Amino acid sequence: MTQTTLAIDFGTSNSAAAVLEGGKVRRLAIETGSDTVPTAVFFPADKGAMQIGVQAAEALISGEEGRYMRALKSVLGTALFHETRLIGGKRRTLAEIVTAFLVTVRTRAEAAAERPFDRVVSGRPVHFHTADPARDARAEADLRGCYVAAGFADVRFVFEPEAAALATHGLGRAGEIGLIYDIGGGTSDFSVFRVEDGHVRILASHGIRLGGTDFDHAVSMAHAMPHLGSTSTLRRQMGEGVLPVPNHLYVELSTWAKIPFLYTPETKSLVAEMVKLAVKPRLMRRLATVLKDELGHDLAFAVERGKISANRGQEGARILMERVEAGLSAPITRASLDGALARYREGLRKAADETLAMAGVGADQIGTVILVGGSSLMGLVTEEAQALCPKATVQSSDAFTAVVDGLALATGQDFVAK
Repeated sequence: MTQTTLAIDFGTSNSAAAVLEGGKVRRLAIETGSDTVPTAVFFPADKGAMQIGVQAAEALISGEEGRYMRALKSVLGTALFHETRLIGGKRRTLAEIVTAFLVTVRTRAEAAAERPFDRVVSGRPVHFHTADPARDARAEADLRGCYVAAGFADVRFVFEPEAAALATHGLGRAGEIGLIYDIGGGTSDFSVFRVEDGHVRILASHGIRLGGTDFDHAVSMAHAMPHLGSTSTLRRQMGEGVLPVPNHLYVELSTWAKIPFLYTPETKSLVAEMVKLAVKPRLMRRLATVLKDELGHDLAFAVERGKISANRGQEGARILMERVEAGLSAPITRASLDGALARYREGLRKAADETLAMAGVGADQIGTVILVGGSSLMGLVTEEAQALCPKATVQSSDAFTAVVDGLALATGQDFVAK
């Protein structure tokens, strides 16, 4: 099985591939100089070949004409995933785009391993969609369909936090109970586990649809969007008084997966009218510039960088928006970051607590909390983990590769996979 089975962690923000060789995990280079590849694609306007990962981001940053897309995983299980849209000069569905991304991952993995792969063990969140079993099932079926279309004859799934437990259980002490916090780009997943006779026994797994893209959205709405007029007003076309600007434009502009679908003539026409009626037209002209020049992803990257800087406590951190307007930026501090993300604390705390209850384990029985996933690096995650399990040692693992390492190990453990 290990000879033709590939492990793939298809993530909201980053993806990775690995294989099990001689009982050891070997990560495969599907991005030059990195164990992971950004889960992003770029379609040149001249109908050139699709680019993925770093190349896709470089095409965007360089100002090349085309369509950049990220966070494709977040639309699994929705009608949007199968709708056809004009992208890169051709009508495509997001399902076709995800399939093309997986084909590239498979091709690069086969080149690195120097052998073909016809079977895959893939990670998946415990719940793609919170409290919606039907949509959750559709999301897995969507992803399975993409893997099959990408040429894999056999597709099996492992819950991502359970894969992380397989890869990281050695960080704890033998016999103790551990808790995985897997905070990724789109979901937060948790597994309670115990190591028995050298094997990982999963006691319970749970998850919610909350992750780094939600954090980015909240930071953008609180710090960047007011500079584009989100909190300003419009004069009434008839009569006295003012109205708030339509909020949905800013919500979509600060949501990674929805940015590409704002660049329509209808939306640009709406914003042009808003400029005419704006009480503060300069702010609204900035929004018009973002849509006209398709700067939504540039803005999202700026927000993400600002978020990371503030989380690290960097003094004088700012969200740089100079591509929108010369000299434009927004200050962001650890305090303002915490304020923007405060509403997510309860959800993280409740989901982790529910996982413990499902396992029949008290918080004081947890010996080690292991943090994985890129968004586990956020300070509020560590704080919530320590608050829930005060007697536990909180440790960070390889944030971006723990899941793919565990998936590779799972290729030799049939009882783990669904």
